[in-house]
Amino acid sequence: MLFNSLLFLVFFAGALAGSWLLVGRLKLRLGFLLLASYLFYMSWHPHFIVLILLSTLVDFFVAQRIEDTPDSSPTRRKTLLWTSLAMNLGLLGYFKYTNFFLQSVGDTAKLFELPLSFPIYEIVLPVGISFYTFQTMSYTVDVYRGHLKAERSLLRFALYVSFFPQLVAGPIVRATDLLPQLKLPVSLSREQVGAALFRIARGLV
Repeated sequence: MLFNSLLFLVFFAGALAGSWLLVGRLKLRLGFLLLASYLFYMSWHPHFIVLILLSTLVDFFVAQRIEDTPDSSPTRRKTLLWTSLAMNLGLLGYFKYTNFFLQSVGDTAKLFELPLSFPIYEIVLPVGISFYTFQTMSYTVDVYRGHLKAERSLLRFALYVSFFPQLVAGPIVRATDLLPQLKLPVSLSREQVGAALFRIARGLV
């Protein structure tokens, strides 16, 4: 679902209308936006939604454990942080660099006339994986450093990770910027609507 396609225009209109109709019902509104974001992502490769769910759940619970672990247990806090980093970077590395690594090793082996070769796998790169991976990792690192309180609402955190306007093309959004906004009541002026429509039109042109 490309941003400049008619399908996205219909989707966006529905998401905007549904979100506006649910103003004043915060949890329902967040749930609606989360569902819309998941549907948007699944329009590319449905099975890759599992990766977003995994990254969301791991960092949601790891960050809470880090916050709940006292500073007197630095080893445990670091272990939890490295659990998040290993999982996220492991997935990112597998999908982005497996074939590059295998081919590089094979080419190096040929230089030394070593009988070593590897098959090239057909690995499909999940759309947006770099963005949401670094987004969840930056959140966990911020909690570890004490720059941010761990989010206790899975609904809010899941929406922070997968919010469709920035999910597949960025930019990477810091939790300190977006999470507080998800707790506030919606306030929209004519000036803001006009500015938003201008930006959308400018982007399409």
